[in-house]
Amino acid sequence: MGCIHRRPGRRRTCVPTVVFVLFGLAAGIVAFGRTRRLPAEPAGAAPITIVVPARNEHLSLGNLLGDLAGARPAGSRVIVVDDHSVDDTAAIAASHDFVEVVAAPELPSGWCGKPWACHTGAGLVDDGIIVFLDADVRVAPGALAAVAAETERAGGLVSVQPRHEVRRPYEHLSALFNVVALMGAGAGRRRPSGVFGPVLASSVLDYRASGGHAAVSGAVVEDLALADRYRDAGLAISLFVGGRDIRFRMYPRGLSQLVEGWTKNFASGAGATPPVRLALIAGWVSALVSITVNVGGSAAFAALYVLAVVQLAVLFRRVGNYSIATALAFPALVVFFVGVFAWSAYRTLVRRTVSWSGRDIAIPGRRRRLAEAG
Repeated sequence: MGCIHRRPGRRRTCVPTVVFVLFGLAAGIVAFGRTRRLPAEPAGAAPITIVVPARNEHLSLGNLLGDLAGARPAGSRVIVVDDHSVDDTAAIAASHDFVEVVAAPELPSGWCGKPWACHTGAGLVDDGIIVFLDADVRVAPGALAAVAAETERAGGLVSVQPRHEVRRPYEHLSALFNVVALMGAGAGRRRPSGVFGPVLASSVLDYRASGGHAAVSGAVVEDLALADRYRDAGLAISLFVGGRDIRFRMYPRGLSQLVEGWTKNFASGAGATPPVRLALIAGWVSALVSITVNVGGSAAFAALYVLAVVQLAVLFRRVGNYSIATALAFPALVVFFVGVFAWSAYRTLVRRTVSWSGRDIAIPGRRRRLAEAG
């Protein structure tokens, strides 16, 4: 939406466009809401099993297992499911004496890799609490005990979105994606619409009542699909942010991995977002796009740029250790975001296939999704 009109000797700001941008920035505040962190509580009496699905995670798995050596709840069991890795993932897991290493069987037809690995690990658990952790997660002492305590208290499916730790310049390109993902899942609501896969916890009883990962075997974005299965079973969904106690470093292998990861997840996630919240997010992103297009064109848009930087600096700090420089550079982030989202929509809706960890993953059509939901 253009807003700078050239006139002889002066530039005039389009007032309706400025108003639209202000409403868009306000929509972002509403969409993000007030995220919650887990209260620090000791684990209850239920046995705890930690299941880590891992495929080619030699850069990350050792860090997680090093944390678990001192941060896992007392008496908990740790299972690493090696999902046909071609690197040192299995050897790294086996080097820790408290870890049970399980090789995932051959991937069945119709299954995606991560649901199959999680299903394999969960099949070894008879009772208590299961905590599924991605291999790139880092945990502080007491964090998983708090996850287990909340799972016992609330029941259903408990999810924690870790705080994003960035180390290299390209990793800052995830900032907008992380904020929008929390908006889309309703992380700032008491009743969120989605969950995040890096940290998921459930009682074995509720997991089986929902159908577990077997019920979402072919889902590319299995965490959102699993949340739907819990809701269908009448079970609660809880979503928290990790703060400094639960964190991760996303896509450490470079820019191509970052693009591949967000391409896999983002268009599918948008399709699962409730319409009202999706409209709020679209308004917010459109406001950022309008500022990006018009920044420098008028004093009004210079002021809007400053306002957006302040807002983004606050939001970025809530999702990761991003610096003020990340917020100042948001026009570049917006261009990258729009490009990756368009590519994700094309791969998801047109080509109906995405790639991840050396596998091509087919996107099921609507008829198959309805059959799986039934």
